[in-house]
Amino acid sequence: MPNATISELAAAHADGAPVVDVREPMEYVGGHVPGAVLMPMGQLPSRVHELDKTRTHYVICATGNRSQAMADFLRRAGVDARSVDGGTSAWAQSGRPVIAGPRPA
Repeated sequence: MPNATISELAAAHADGAPVVDVREPMEYVGGHVPGAVLMPMGQLPSRVHELDKTRTHYVICATGNRSQAMADFLRRAGVDARSVDGGTSAWAQSGRPVIAGPRPA
C-alpha cells in the first residue's frame, strides 16, 4: 500500500481517521497531530490489539522513517496502515495544527 501524503492525511483526519504516533513520549509532548494516539515503536507490537482492524490507520513519526517500518509491521499484523510521508515535521510545515503538551494518560 502506498504511503499517505500530508494532504491525504489531512483529508482522512478531518473524517476522523485514526492517527498513530510512533515517536517517543518526549517527542510527542513537543508537538503532535491533534488526536494522534501515542504508541512508541517499542510498545506497538504489544498494543496492536488496541487498533481497529476495520479502519485505515495513519502512522506518523518525525520524518517518516520510523512510521514506514511500523506501518509495514502493522500491515503484516493485519492492520490497514499507511505511513505519512514527511511525518509531523511536514504536517507542521504545511501550516496544519500541532498540539504540544503533556503525554495523555
